[in-house]
Amino acid sequence: MKYSLDFSDTAIFIMGGSSGINLGIAEAFAAHGANVAIASRSQDKVDAAVKILSAHGAKAIGFSADVRDVEAVKATLENAQKQFGTIDVLVSGAAGNFPASALDMSPNAFKSVVDIDLLGTFHVLQSAYPYLTKPGASLINISAPQALVPMELQIHVCAAKAGVDMITRGLAMEWGAAGIRVNSVVPGPIQGTEGMKRMAPTAELQEVVTNSLPLGRLGSPQDIANAVMFLASPLANFVTGAVIPVDGGFSLGGASVAGAAITHQFKQLKR
Repeated sequence: MKYSLDFSDTAIFIMGGSSGINLGIAEAFAAHGANVAIASRSQDKVDAAVKILSAHGAKAIGFSADVRDVEAVKATLENAQKQFGTIDVLVSGAAGNFPASALDMSPNAFKSVVDIDLLGTFHVLQSAYPYLTKPGASLINISAPQALVPMELQIHVCAAKAGVDMITRGLAMEWGAAGIRVNSVVPGPIQGTEGMKRMAPTAELQEVVTNSLPLGRLGSPQDIANAVMFLASPLANFVTGAVIPVDGGFSLGGASVAGAAITHQFKQLKR
């Protein structure tokens, strides 16, 4: 079967769009005709990503901004709107993570993840509101399995990403009257990403994670991009406040199996 989505003359903004899953999303939109603006902390990564996006024939621009700096986020979104017009689709995907037990984690370490994942999401969405297409804008937060499944060594991410999903639901209610839809996508283990390397740094652990998935394979950035493009498209015009796992069934039980193996190896390395 063939499916076709056309995002010609559509303005897309992707926070965190210079690498990993978010770059894959940006590339998918660019390949489908969108004008794509990205932002992340590293100007070098942003510049490299803009070149990749431009190769798809799309108009692409990039900005350096840290989601923890609300004034920088506001300025970035304003500049994107000036160049592309109102934002039709916004993807908020900036994230931070590291494995650490609750007893070994400093308050500042916990705070750093909450500041990036949760407070950063609030900064991006609130700052974007004046520049969104109304009605019609689609906002998509990139969540994580930790929002759904408790995991050892990940209480900071569990707390932050669960908060992101509640922001999704709350804003879907608050902004629905303006014709704005807000949804979350929860990626599972995605091959070739930094998140996967942190989760399963060895070939043995990668095999455990893969075998824990009901579909029997790791995901790809394209898998996540497909879900995001669906939510951004007219096909999802009646979908808002949804938190959608795109994880090969990882959250059905595999996350617990893989998490136990990862925790065991981490504790062995700490000895």
